[in-house]
Amino acid sequence: MTHFKSMLALAALVCQLAAQEPASFALSGDWSLRVSLPGTASGQTLRVTPAALITVTGETYEDVPVFNPKAGGWIKGAQLKGVRAQETTSPKLLVPESLVIEGLTRGKDYEADLVWGTFGRLTEDNPKTMTASYRHAQMRLDSVILTADGRIVLRQGEPRAAAPRAPQLAEGERLLGNIYLPGYIPKLTQDNLFPVLEEEFPDLPATRYAAIARIVKKIRDTGKLRILAWGDSVTDGSYLANPGQRWQEQFVSRLRSQFPAANIELVTEAWGGRNTSSYLNEPPGSVHNYEEKVLAVKPDVVISEFVNDAGSKPAVIEERYTKLLKDFQNIGSEWIILTPHYVRPDWMNLDRERDIDDDPRPYVTALRAFAARHKDEVALADASLRYGRLWRQGIPYNTLMLNAINHPDARGMQIFADALMALFEE
Repeated sequence: MTHFKSMLALAALVCQLAAQEPASFALSGDWSLRVSLPGTASGQTLRVTPAALITVTGETYEDVPVFNPKAGGWIKGAQLKGVRAQETTSPKLLVPESLVIEGLTRGKDYEADLVWGTFGRLTEDNPKTMTASYRHAQMRLDSVILTADGRIVLRQGEPRAAAPRAPQLAEGERLLGNIYLPGYIPKLTQDNLFPVLEEEFPDLPATRYAAIARIVKKIRDTGKLRILAWGDSVTDGSYLANPGQRWQEQFVSRLRSQFPAANIELVTEAWGGRNTSSYLNEPPGSVHNYEEKVLAVKPDVVISEFVNDAGSKPAVIEERYTKLLKDFQNIGSEWIILTPHYVRPDWMNLDRERDIDDDPRPYVTALRAFAARHKDEVALADASLRYGRLWRQGIPYNTLMLNAINHPDARGMQIFADALMALFEE
C-alpha cells in the first residue's frame, strides 16, 4: 500500500511539474523523439508512424476539362478525389510519379499539376472520360500526452486531406504537444514538432480604443446596437457546417452575453474572393455595391475582415482605408478592423508553421500602423497576432484550414471572436 501511495504521489508531482513548465521535445531518430518532463532526469522515447501512402486504382472521371496552366493549381483541371479538400485540393499529398491516366500519355493527351493533384485534357479532341490511378498521403496530427497515471504516450490522430484532428484527451490527461505530418515526408524534422509552450493566448498589453468606449456607451444609453460584418469568403462562411460557426456569429453571441439587456443586431455583407476595392468598383444596383450594401445599412459598428486585401501595397491600403474611415464617420459608424488569419505558408513567404510570431505580410503591418495613427477613431482586433502564436499552443495553424489554404474552421473562426471580445474586456 505504501508503494502504491508513493507511485500516486510521484504521478501527481510529475503532473504538477508539467503544468508549470513545457516538456522538452528532441529528435532521436528519423521517426522518433525523446520527450522529457521538467524536473525529471529521464525521458520517454516515442516512435512516430510515418504517413501511410494510399493506393487508388481505376478511379473514373467524366467530363474532364481542358487543362488550364494559367489557373490556380487546384483549378487547373479535374481534382483527384484522394487529395480534395472542400473546393480545393491539398498540395504535396500526391506522390508525383505515381499518377497514371489509363491508356493516355502526359504531354500528348493530358497534362497535370503534380503538386496540387489536378489534371486535364490537352485539347478538345482528347477523351472527356479518363481513368486515374495514383498514390497519395494524408495530413495527420499526433499528440504527446501525459496520462493520469504519469505516463508519456503518443496517440495517433485521424488522417485527413485537410484540417486533421488531434486525438481526444481522456479525463485527467494533459497535452504535452503535437507531431505534425503535413503529408508524405522522408523523416521528421524540428519543424514537425509542436510542444505546448503556453496553454492559451497570453495576457499581453492591450490598447484601449476610444471607439470601443463609444460603442459600449451606445449600448448602455440606447439598449441597442447594429453591427455590420463586412468581408470576403471568410466572413461569408458558406463553406462551414452551419452559419453559427462564423466569426461574427460567435462574437455577437458572446457580446449579447456580456450585455444581456441590449438588442444587438447582426447584418452580414460578404463577397467571396473579393476585397475592399472590389466593393468600391461595383456600380449602383450591383448586389455588392458599396454604398447600397455597406453605407446604406447605417450600422452603428462596421467590423471589416479582408484577407483578400493582403495583396495590396501598403500605400494603396493607406489611401483606401482613409477613404473608408471618412465614409464611416459620415454615417456615424464606428469601425473595428480585423487583422487577417495566417494562410498557407508559401503564400506568406513562410517555410514552416512554428517560430512565426511575427506576421511577415506588409498588409498586416500597414493595418497596425493605420490603427495606431487613428487610435481615437478606429479599433484594431488583432487576430493575426493570435494566429502567430498558435504554434506555441502546439497547433500548426494550417491544420485549422478546411481547404488547406485560407478557410478557417470553427476553431479558427473563434480566434477572430476572441480578438474582438478582448477589446470589450472590462
